[in-house]
Amino acid sequence: MDALLRGLRAVGEGSRLRLLHLLAQGELNVTELTQILGQSQPRISRHLKLMCDAGLLDRYREGSWVLFRLKDSGPGASLARTVVGLLPSDGPQLQRDAEQLKAVRETRSEEAQRYFKANAANWHEVRALHVSEQEVEAAWLKLIGEGSIGTLVDLGTGTGRVLELLAPRAAHAIGIDANRDMLAIARANMQKAELGNVKVRHGDVNALALPESSADLVTIHQVLHYLDDPARALAEAARILKPGGRLLVVDFAPHDLEFLREEHAHRRLGIAADHMSGWLQRAGLELAHFSTLKPPKRTGKIGLTVSLWLAVKIDDGTNKKRARDG
Repeated sequence: MDALLRGLRAVGEGSRLRLLHLLAQGELNVTELTQILGQSQPRISRHLKLMCDAGLLDRYREGSWVLFRLKDSGPGASLARTVVGLLPSDGPQLQRDAEQLKAVRETRSEEAQRYFKANAANWHEVRALHVSEQEVEAAWLKLIGEGSIGTLVDLGTGTGRVLELLAPRAAHAIGIDANRDMLAIARANMQKAELGNVKVRHGDVNALALPESSADLVTIHQVLHYLDDPARALAEAARILKPGGRLLVVDFAPHDLEFLREEHAHRRLGIAADHMSGWLQRAGLELAHFSTLKPPKRTGKIGLTVSLWLAVKIDDGTNKKRARDG
């Protein structure tokens, strides 16, 4: 009862309801929330603190940023989502907030696309600035194992390197990317490698134009740290996987190299293992393997640890049993 009363008191103010509505659509930092609501940073921070203390929001630090999102589980999470469901999303104030949120996201997307366009031609070199791609590729190839793949979907395919390595073992392969300059290079690379079973398509990894249960293997290689909402992309990957299908994710482990945000369009400073575990579980995926590759110590070189996750889509029968068992 006390927890419920604290939660109700915490949301009993107009600006806090607006914040709750925004954070139900994805995590945001204080600067972005200040921009959307048009209020001072101290005021926004105070509202956020009250809702965090009441168990409605999660707060976590990532480098110099502090990010907020609706709590994932527990009584506070249930209350927060119930309140959001009661809000009149078609009301003028919340609609204005939604338009401002859209503008913030579009600005981010445009900045990222400019970066990818400028670096498309030398993308392998950009990746090599941080970690040995040869070592990473050897690790995830070993993780996938030998044998045929069936239908492969590579999300955020970039210049198509994952397709080059895996498509020869696939019956069909599809690469999806939002940047047309990257796709042009990927197409040229596929033609050069004579991979006739590969298609590369322009698309959004958060809203795939692919049917449910159509892929045997989905790969997401060094993509999640560019995204506003990695959980959404993982849920889409799970949607298109067949029961028993596999998801391979490769990304940076958490780090504190702030310049990667400004110079390389990174939204996140790596992906935390506990965040990934929660995202996979909510997407109906079971973690089968997790490991990290630490870079060698080299004077004057940037070295980032790389994380590898392999998850399996739980079949419907298992999901139903888990739901019955709670």
